[in-house]
Amino acid sequence: MAVAPSLKAWRRALFVRTSLDFRPSPALPDRPLRRLLLPLLFAGSAAVAQVPSLTLEQLPRPTMPPGERGPVVPAQVERWRLEAKALEYGDGVRRDEVAAAKLYCRAARYGDAEAQYSLGWMLTNARGIQRNDAEAAHMFAAAAEQGMAQAQNMLDTLGGTPLGDPPPCLRPPEADPVAVAPVPPRGARPVSRWAALPLPANAPPAIVNYVKLVAPEYQLAPALVLAVMAQESNFDPLAESPKKAQGLMQLLPETGARFNVLRLRDPSQNIRGGMAYLRWLLAYFEGDVQLALAAYNAGEKAVDRYLGVPPYAETRLYVRRIMAATGGQRLHPFDARVTEASPMLQRVRAAMQAIQAR
Repeated sequence: MAVAPSLKAWRRALFVRTSLDFRPSPALPDRPLRRLLLPLLFAGSAAVAQVPSLTLEQLPRPTMPPGERGPVVPAQVERWRLEAKALEYGDGVRRDEVAAAKLYCRAARYGDAEAQYSLGWMLTNARGIQRNDAEAAHMFAAAAEQGMAQAQNMLDTLGGTPLGDPPPCLRPPEADPVAVAPVPPRGARPVSRWAALPLPANAPPAIVNYVKLVAPEYQLAPALVLAVMAQESNFDPLAESPKKAQGLMQLLPETGARFNVLRLRDPSQNIRGGMAYLRWLLAYFEGDVQLALAAYNAGEKAVDRYLGVPPYAETRLYVRRIMAATGGQRLHPFDARVTEASPMLQRVRAAMQAIQAR
């Protein structure tokens, strides 16, 4: 009894004969099997020819998954990344690269470096979305800025520093309280409740008294200064970070030099240097506390580049903690004579107005 050739053997024989000696192909299996096998034969070539047409701009950008409310916490962001990875590789679920890109995008906006790297990889390899090396460079840069070595390697491969505005998956998420509140309009006068805010319970009395004495010279609320100090050093005058930030206000040597701090280890000089920087940042961002805090942690250039709180997990957590400690105060008085305002503020206002108009 004749046995129909297996699909694998038939496809191998067909390839060898047609690609090597161009002789007629072997007889196809009987007609019922032929109808089933022909689509399978050409499925691979069709898949290769299919080019993803979806771009990052077209990815839906839901701010939160259904059924979740309130601020997004790191555990939620990690879950989105893990779900995305499973969808990308078909690990326990049906493979869906577009759905994976959506979830990577959501996690990337909340500062997940692994999600940023994975989405950059998808962009360079056209996995479910169009290839876009420029946007991939931004994704790799964000991950590299958070310390991911392989992201820096990929960024170097693509030519280094990315150009232009960051893609939508690195812009501040609309539903996140850290980034969504509109930038105060130019000339807005904050309704100050700073004086009534409680001070950190673990702040040493000597430091509290010194801050209360000196803060008015810098037009700063003691509550804000002490909240920053609590997050930066937990009131340890000998604290030093891996990046060489030092003292109570964790000043980098270049920041200390910028604000005329001669001895970073000297507590009074360190506090004054940190206050001078805070005053400058509040003037630069026209009293926007969240942007000033993000810049104190990540640098004002990062805030300018990302048009808001940068997509760094550490920075977002830093801002959230200090905002919670200071009662969520969005505005702080500032002295416009200290420095010119950031040129990106007008762009941020326009972007936020567009979001609110949706």
